[in-house]
Amino acid sequence: MAQIEKSIEVDVSLRIAYTQWTRFDAFPDFLDGVEEVTYVSEILTHWKTRTDGVEREFDAEITEQIPDERVAWKTVDQPNWAAVITFEHLDDAKTKITLRLIYTPRGFTEKLGDRLGHVKRRAAGDLKNFKRYIESRSAQS
Repeated sequence: MAQIEKSIEVDVSLRIAYTQWTRFDAFPDFLDGVEEVTYVSEILTHWKTRTDGVEREFDAEITEQIPDERVAWKTVDQPNWAAVITFEHLDDAKTKITLRLIYTPRGFTEKLGDRLGHVKRRAAGDLKNFKRYIESRSAQS
């Protein structure tokens, strides 16, 4: 099992950051490799991903949701992934977002990618993508 923790500060209010991050259906707009996330129920989502030419579909369950503070989810079956995203108010226009990801690489390719830091770089890149995405949307409002 591997763990990653990455943080980023975004120049939007806590409410805006939290609200946007909990719109799972918007994840393809800023998460690399996520093609579609649909809601199956209030706590269950269905994901379609494509990474390095490998397509995968899986379900994820929202296991905890505290408004303006944190949201957590885990996959129902394979792949074995779980995440907790926390939001910290820094000031009225700045929020710190921390992503904690726990996953189990499967197979040779995923294990090699993990050893080479692929998932860590992707997590950091996805946070930067979210920052650009949310700040540009906020600037347009």
